[in-house]
Amino acid sequence: MQQTQSLYEKLGGQDAIAAVVDNFYDRMMKDDTVNDFFKNTDMEKQRRHQAQFISFALGGPNQYSGKSMEKAHEGMNLQMEHFMAVANHLSAALRDFNVSEEDIDAVVNHLLTLKDAVLGK
Repeated sequence: MQQTQSLYEKLGGQDAIAAVVDNFYDRMMKDDTVNDFFKNTDMEKQRRHQAQFISFALGGPNQYSGKSMEKAHEGMNLQMEHFMAVANHLSAALRDFNVSEEDIDAVVNHLLTLKDAVLGK
């Protein structure tokens, strides 16, 4: 019986995810809907941290040891439009790396499970 590949493996592992994260943040920083949230952020650290989180969330070996979703977004008062901007930019970044729509849907569906932990905090 063949073991199903994790999304982490299907996307190409850590280096591929780091490249997607770079593309994602390039998009985010150009979007006035969300870029203000990062004005005082060390973006090199943020990119590295996000790549670890996404790798872990998609079944990769990295053990994410960062803040909880609630703590990481505390005081930001993120709304649905911000959440959807993130989902749309992540989807577009994945498309740039020829990820299938089925796999993009799986990633976005996973992201949606975090919505309540992120919004309105």
